[in-house]
Amino acid sequence: MLSLLAAALIVLAQPEPPIDPTHITRDGAIERWDEAMPIGSGVVGALIWGKNNVIYVSIDSGELWDERLPEALTSPDFTYAKMIALKEAKDHAAHVKLFDEPYDTIPYPTKLPVGRVELEFPAANTIQRFDLDLVTGTVYVTLAGFPTPVQFKASGPMISARIPGDNKPIIRLLRPTGLDRLGYQPGKWEENKTAMQFIQKCSNNLEYALRAVWYHRAQDTAVIMFPWSNLAGPIPALAPKPPPPPDSSRIVHYSTPEPDPSHTRPGAWSASSITIPDARLQRQYNLCKHLYIAGSEPLSPPMPLQGLWTADEGGLPPWKGDYHNDLNTQMTYLAYHAAALRDQGLSFINYNWNLLPRYRKFAKDFYNVDGAVVPGVMSLAGNPLGGWGQYSLSPTHSAWIAQTFYLHWKHTMDPVFLRERAYPWCSEVGNALAALLNPDGTLPLSSSPEIHDNSYAAWLPPNSNYDGALLRFLFSINAEMADATGDPAAADRWRKTLALLAPLDIDPTTHALTFAKGQPFDQSHRHFSHAMAIHPLGLITIEGSDDDRKTIAATLDQIEAKGTKQWCGYSFAWFSAMCARAGQPQRALKYLRDYERAFTGPNGFHLNGDQSKSGLSDFTYRPFTLEGNFLAMEAMHEMLLQSWGGVVRVFPAVDPSWADVSFDNLSAQGGFRIGATRRAAQTVSVTILAEAPGILHLRDPFPGRTVKWNREDVKLVGGDWTVELKVGDEVNGHASDP
Repeated sequence: MLSLLAAALIVLAQPEPPIDPTHITRDGAIERWDEAMPIGSGVVGALIWGKNNVIYVSIDSGELWDERLPEALTSPDFTYAKMIALKEAKDHAAHVKLFDEPYDTIPYPTKLPVGRVELEFPAANTIQRFDLDLVTGTVYVTLAGFPTPVQFKASGPMISARIPGDNKPIIRLLRPTGLDRLGYQPGKWEENKTAMQFIQKCSNNLEYALRAVWYHRAQDTAVIMFPWSNLAGPIPALAPKPPPPPDSSRIVHYSTPEPDPSHTRPGAWSASSITIPDARLQRQYNLCKHLYIAGSEPLSPPMPLQGLWTADEGGLPPWKGDYHNDLNTQMTYLAYHAAALRDQGLSFINYNWNLLPRYRKFAKDFYNVDGAVVPGVMSLAGNPLGGWGQYSLSPTHSAWIAQTFYLHWKHTMDPVFLRERAYPWCSEVGNALAALLNPDGTLPLSSSPEIHDNSYAAWLPPNSNYDGALLRFLFSINAEMADATGDPAAADRWRKTLALLAPLDIDPTTHALTFAKGQPFDQSHRHFSHAMAIHPLGLITIEGSDDDRKTIAATLDQIEAKGTKQWCGYSFAWFSAMCARAGQPQRALKYLRDYERAFTGPNGFHLNGDQSKSGLSDFTYRPFTLEGNFLAMEAMHEMLLQSWGGVVRVFPAVDPSWADVSFDNLSAQGGFRIGATRRAAQTVSVTILAEAPGILHLRDPFPGRTVKWNREDVKLVGGDWTVELKVGDEVNGHASDP
């Protein structure tokens, strides 16, 4: 008889079953909400899970919030001037009481959990399998005794279940008990023969309903589930035969143009693609594409920390389900540019554009400057929530959000977007940050998320490299955009402001970026805020000076040398992207694989802590947030295509083990869509489609080989293939065998 150890070793030695990178499957029950199958329409989202003979459908909406503000956040002392005074007085206890305690001790403002629908089938119809089709966004739940699976789909404002035959389940609606913490009264329950709902009265006259409607058709039973809010009008009572909700039942907060009707889910899915020889990473990439399409659309709020998949544990959302702007929102919306998921990215852009009046008010009320500042931690309405004040009220996070506007312009080269959105928004933020500067170019307060956590030591000598990099980036792009809009006087003003700033601080001994002057990077830490200049801002590149290359190498070596014990999952994905940007493919792939294997759940969700318990991190908890997923997607983009600095580079950081790789229609800065194929570790073809007029500079992907182009005017100048293109022009290059 085999010993238990020997049997375990045999099990461990079994090869991993084949992975279909377009499906996430799970045999048997799913007993945790954070392992559920996520679907969504950008308007509503749902988690599909369950056990035995009961399927759970956890419904979420991004538009339902309790926006009450604690008294401390509206007091006369809630100002930047008071924060400066408390820092100078070294009264950190008073700082915490004013700026942090309201976030920790008062449950609102908060995103509201909607509720759960439970579908109970006869005892014999037990759950056999869950299958999420990432391409179509459909979840299939196989039940014993059913001829076909139950299908779940999100469309517009509703979640639908299609149950084969005349198999209507027992339906229950569960009200989140966490609503009691907000002082809400129990909901009002209504039911008739074809529908049921509970109506929940919330704060500030907000009222919402969670409704389920069912009806039998020729071949199946349909159950339609949806939230309905009085923000769009009174909630209608149940009718004898209530119809499915019309599209007008959704809540629209934002006066933005309707999305292109051709941008359906199939259209978004086929916008671009990558093919890599790692099924697990390919599946993670495809999951991220699914999450973008399911979680974002132009007329609805962008994804906060957990997107449209709020925790279903009866309580309130973790971290209030808020918008953390010191990494989470910016990194969540970084990867859409290269993936050409522009409608999905417009969710974040439209939201921030429409909140510009609120950001102006916050700049005046809190900082006492003109212009616009985005709260570092905020509610759906753009209200500051407090939190660790060194970061939740740092003004430079706004410059990081400005990068999204800038990159959207650089990828589309849309002159209207530049003139009417990107430059106006970024210049308002630039005006506020410039007004905050002292005459020597320093900020009154400086920090670096989230170094030293919530301690007095978190105040760093100004400007920290985090603040300095973001200021340099913002003033630089504002000058570039002013030039592009034909305003040389404004461009000159931005460059003069840029000239006030001191250079980034570099340790004279190690040549690595520091936290701030006199404070070297000396600890393992989850947030690489000190290295923003390398990635994602790209202020220091490997194509710069010898000193730049030395700084990049030393900074990455130092981060690695301090170890990963204090890293979260997103740290691994971010470091992978940073290494790829630095032209270090083997390092990039290692950390990307560490991320995927140790910091994601069975459904692919980023769970922050080390789920493998293999010692990669001392964090072994499992809070779900989205930025780690999208940083992994961006890391793969950085391996396959880079286009910073006016040059397109294909396969700039592909590990040698990826001999056969391809991608199609990825977006590059300059208004180009790029496809490329790599076989036997050599680039064999490249295709470029111009979405805007301009000159293409393509770093030679075929060194030492004869190249056949479909146009005679493609010329090799230095190390780059160069050609001038008009909108719609397509260039194809094919290389001979090496």
